[in-house]
Amino acid sequence: MYFIVVKYQVKPENTENFMDHVAEFTQATRAEEGNLWFDWSVSVEDPNEFVLVEAFRDDEAASAHVNSAHFAAGIESMRPLLVSTPKIVSRKVEGEGWDSMGELVID
Repeated sequence: MYFIVVKYQVKPENTENFMDHVAEFTQATRAEEGNLWFDWSVSVEDPNEFVLVEAFRDDEAASAHVNSAHFAAGIESMRPLLVSTPKIVSRKVEGEGWDSMGELVID
């Protein structure tokens, strides 16, 4: 499994409609072959920070996602809504159980 966490710092004036704005991108990604999960949440500490957690079956599925047309379109449409470039952490996870993941740290 390929696990990815992305933190998006959204401009305050765009926070209220951000989830509506990314709905098409979200639906297209969830429909991809090899997508295991794709879910958004809002940071507990900062209401302008959206966190995306996604997982793909393997490296090939993750690569297909990043190279897809809807990924490129989604990134371009999000750019004007953001304060800065998103922070990304990813890790290939092999094994089962909680201890397989190890620790992920995102600044």
